[in-house]
Amino acid sequence: MCGILAYLGKEPALPILLEGLRRLEYRGYDSSGLAVMEDAEVLCRRAPGKIRVLEDRLADAEWQGSAGIAHTRWATHGKPSEINAHPHSDCRERIFVVHNGIIENHQALKEQLQQRGHQFKSETDTEVLAHLIEEYHQEGLLQAVKEALLAVQGTYGIAVLSADHPGKVVIAAKGSPLILGIGEKGIWAASDVCALVSHTREVVYLHDDDLVLVDSEGYQISNLHSQDISRPKRTIDWEIRDAEKQGYPHFMLKEIHEQPQAVRNAMRGRLLQAEGIPKLGGLTDVWKQMVDMERLFIVSCGTSYYAGLLGRYIIEESTDIAVEVDLASEFRYRKLNFKEGTAVLAISQSGETADTLVAIREARRKGALILGLVNVVGSSIARETDAGVYNHAGPEVGVASTKSFISQLTILYLIALSLARHQTPSLSERQSFLRELISIPDKIQQILDGAAHIQSIARRFSQYRNFLYLGRKFNYPIALEGALKLKEISYLHSEAYAAGEMKHGPIALIDEDFPSVCLAPRDSSYEKMLSNIQEIKARNGPVVAVGTEGDRELPKICDEVIEVPATHEILLPLLTTVPMQLLAYYIAEERGCEIDQPRNLAKSVTVE
Repeated sequence: MCGILAYLGKEPALPILLEGLRRLEYRGYDSSGLAVMEDAEVLCRRAPGKIRVLEDRLADAEWQGSAGIAHTRWATHGKPSEINAHPHSDCRERIFVVHNGIIENHQALKEQLQQRGHQFKSETDTEVLAHLIEEYHQEGLLQAVKEALLAVQGTYGIAVLSADHPGKVVIAAKGSPLILGIGEKGIWAASDVCALVSHTREVVYLHDDDLVLVDSEGYQISNLHSQDISRPKRTIDWEIRDAEKQGYPHFMLKEIHEQPQAVRNAMRGRLLQAEGIPKLGGLTDVWKQMVDMERLFIVSCGTSYYAGLLGRYIIEESTDIAVEVDLASEFRYRKLNFKEGTAVLAISQSGETADTLVAIREARRKGALILGLVNVVGSSIARETDAGVYNHAGPEVGVASTKSFISQLTILYLIALSLARHQTPSLSERQSFLRELISIPDKIQQILDGAAHIQSIARRFSQYRNFLYLGRKFNYPIALEGALKLKEISYLHSEAYAAGEMKHGPIALIDEDFPSVCLAPRDSSYEKMLSNIQEIKARNGPVVAVGTEGDRELPKICDEVIEVPATHEILLPLLTTVPMQLLAYYIAEERGCEIDQPRNLAKSVTVE
């Protein structure tokens, strides 16, 4: 949540900052602002709303300063407004700070600072940082920031600019991602590599408690105890065009259409077809522990949580391992006694999800093996796990996750098959499974090629205000994910249930104004799903069904049917997911919603 960008170099900072803010806008779009050093003064502009409002206010600006900081906000403390927008300044308006995170003791600090005569202008917790730095500004900018951070409790990614210290920017991180970009034309710092890749591919991922001084000589990393630190440079392995729309009206639709490639990328270099097994290099060092594993906890949030729910089904289907799935935000509240042979798998697209980080730290304290499944190389979860697997899905800009979800599912299948080879499946069974998995991208493409039919269904159903999603077994988590997608981008009320639970309450909602979306491919629960659909139709409920290609029964009883190709039952979620995404997308489009930037949401949740 929130996007931060800083630059110090040889070029005018203003256009660089504005371009970076546009690329970071998916992280928050309640307000935005920037500050640029200009002739020993700091010029600052802020605006409520999206980046274009700030751009309009800067249309006539001719700032030439080559050092600056910028921010796009997802509101925590204080409503979205110009006065609460970042950067925030001290009493003298000489020190400017942008911040992502939460200062938990800000109220106590604010009261202490007010007693010393400091005047506050905003409702935010961030403003405390500017005034704290002001308290120590005579000690030099780096030392002042260090003293201020030693006084705060909470999480932060910050960039600081001071008119009293021209030619310097200070960066610090704790519990909130920041990445340095190292290029010929300067040094950048950003919350996400998407803001850096048009300028440089050489990056340094900052760790918790890292403190960076950027000046004309380059950068120096230390910690809050004044110890110098060396961090390795890494090379970004994707193109800037990967983070652009490339002709699609929305990032979400582009990313839905990238899913065949996302599945291929998740499998690339990881399949030993002759042996009928995957090879997951990121797990090699802990493989013996995984083979001996008796209990696995999967912790995640949002869409990644639904991936974990399916992971439970497929791992338990394939192995004798007992699997539990927890919302990461609730995991810490359980009294857990990890016995030998327990592992925890954290799933997160960004690798920075605050609740998931807290969960794995708690699990580590209790002695569990910690595994990760993330998309972002060098992210906090990737660093804090014992071993793990990267999605390799590429950048995902749309706030509603699509291709990351399907790549997470793909890797969970690979993990399940890797573990299963030590148990019951024969070589021929494993080879057959891999052949079918390899065919999945083409089958997803077949669904995408029929998107016009789903769009026509969306037109018909976009006038409804409530939806019920139903699925069984492997498709129950997909029903949950489908309902979430509709909520996220169309703002319509939708609920998802295991279909067998419908008679235990939700059926009371059914009438002619309450449609149901039923996942009913030809699998082991097909007949029961048909019965559930009949129960809905008996109460005049409209039904959209997702069924297997060529099914002759569903069209007889459903208002609309979306077909998916046949595949192994356990792999069906990789196909049924796609119509759920497209249906939500086209309904939101019909309603004129902000699809890529839905209200109140942000891509990466870095606060608890």
